[in-house]
Amino acid sequence: MFTIFVIMGIAERKEREREELKEKIINGSTELFLEHGIEGTSIRMIADKIEYSPATIYLHFKDKNELFYVIMERAFGLFFEYFSRVLPIKDPMERLHKLGDVYLKFAEENPFYYDLMFVIRAPMDHTKEDWDNGRRSHSVLTNTVQECIDKGYFKGHNPEGLSLTIWSTVHGLATLRLRGRLGMYDEKSVQEMMSSALNSLNTMLERA
Repeated sequence: MFTIFVIMGIAERKEREREELKEKIINGSTELFLEHGIEGTSIRMIADKIEYSPATIYLHFKDKNELFYVIMERAFGLFFEYFSRVLPIKDPMERLHKLGDVYLKFAEENPFYYDLMFVIRAPMDHTKEDWDNGRRSHSVLTNTVQECIDKGYFKGHNPEGLSLTIWSTVHGLATLRLRGRLGMYDEKSVQEMMSSALNSLNTMLERA
């Protein structure tokens, strides 16, 4: 019996060490992707960053693209958690307004993830079967817009096209803030303008 417990303990420790190493690889890769871009980062660079051999990384990930998608799935999982805060709101127009708020909040609180998700050039294969978090995050917006159309808003508008217009507008606000392109204003003014811009968008949407 004692031998069994020892073997189980060793197996658990090895699995824990394996998961810890994977986390180290993922964290090191995230930093390098942000600093050098996807194309500018190599497995050798990641190995040097975490002080392991490239062969060790290949034991856990097929290539850097697989690493990137693991990071993206994690990022979009967190993104969906933010969106989930507004899902209980029954009125679709009110929910659409709040989506803008939580989108900007996600970008502000998770700037590294946001950069990887929506700013830097990256190999985004949206046909991947395991792109669940990305798809369901996007569907929160498109489904909400469709519900608004069903309620009589946005007559004559295509839900996908309108969703893209809304997304690109809020993304523009988030990116200007994230990339320091609003530095000509003091922080208080930036906060007020971001809020005002979002309110203006919401007002236009209600009148559409």
